[in-house]
Amino acid sequence: MTSADVSQGNDVTLFSEGAATFDAMIELIDNARESVALESYILKADTVGKRFADALTRAAKRGVHAQLLADWFGKRGIGRSYLRDLHSHGVQVRVFNPFGFRRWLGIVPRDHRKLLVVDSAAAVTGGIGIGDEWQGGILRKRRLAWRDTCVRVAGPAAKDLMGAFGRMWQRAGGERPPRSERKLTRAARGADLDPATCAASVVGVVEGEPGRLRVGRALHLQAAAAQRSIWVASAYFVPSFAEIEALNGAARDGVDVRLLVPSKYDHPWVHRLTKGYYNRLLRNGVRIWEWRGEMMHAKTAVVDGRWTRVGSTDFNPLGIAINFELDAIIEDSKIGAAAEAMFENDLSRSKEMRLRAHTARAPRRR
Repeated sequence: MTSADVSQGNDVTLFSEGAATFDAMIELIDNARESVALESYILKADTVGKRFADALTRAAKRGVHAQLLADWFGKRGIGRSYLRDLHSHGVQVRVFNPFGFRRWLGIVPRDHRKLLVVDSAAAVTGGIGIGDEWQGGILRKRRLAWRDTCVRVAGPAAKDLMGAFGRMWQRAGGERPPRSERKLTRAARGADLDPATCAASVVGVVEGEPGRLRVGRALHLQAAAAQRSIWVASAYFVPSFAEIEALNGAARDGVDVRLLVPSKYDHPWVHRLTKGYYNRLLRNGVRIWEWRGEMMHAKTAVVDGRWTRVGSTDFNPLGIAINFELDAIIEDSKIGAAAEAMFENDLSRSKEMRLRAHTARAPRRR
């Protein structure tokens, strides 16, 4: 249903801190022997951005095939010299969908993915972009690192992630994907694997594409199948009616449905939109927490301690239906337990929203 490429026998590690994630990514780049592919919606020429530029330059000088794919909108603010210097040192650079006289003037869709693949053997993906905010925040007072989640995958799934990178690289170069890739649905590989008999971890790579609604369908399927719990973290939560009903329906069936969203946003207007859904969710038994730190940027879900999703997709129209996104769905009880522990730790630093308190603050409507 999500056209995912699924594989078994993967080694999976979760990361909840930007600094640790950056260290792991730089280590992978420095140990690369054949290829490095870096794709990031957010790309800045700050301290973190310079660190990655230096690592890519070192890799290219060693003879490693180094590629950098940046989104035109996400990279705004960096000087031309940043990408020009990388190119001059042998790093291949492409920019996705620059503004111009084309469909939608190049405003949409965006390449919202965050991905690093090294030697087609190990990869890191999730919600963390290349910028200082993930290790030091952006507020003037009480600067705190943004809360986010990434996953490191070593094994066959890294080849699937490299394939996903290759398709975006072609699009950024103006190449049309094969006809089979342009269909509304495409054949999934490995969907018949049984996690009960497979070597852990089983990982499915879901490529979000305009009009495909793949992560939305994954939520619907998991909500229908959940027996115990659905815990979702979404940085920009502006869901469709179908996604609201999936969560409400599971909660009405007795499933423990929890939602973690920010209380402070880098785009403050999103908070007003998100709060508009609170009453409908709370009245159906969905529990909601607001993160009390600077910014909760994660896009994750854990269902029944069995399925864990880590990626770039938020539950809003841009994430589900318009932009190019990338998510890893992991079926492994050990990873699920680690994801639940991470989620519970986040809730301990968050404030639960109550129906009465929320309705008391809500403006009265005629």
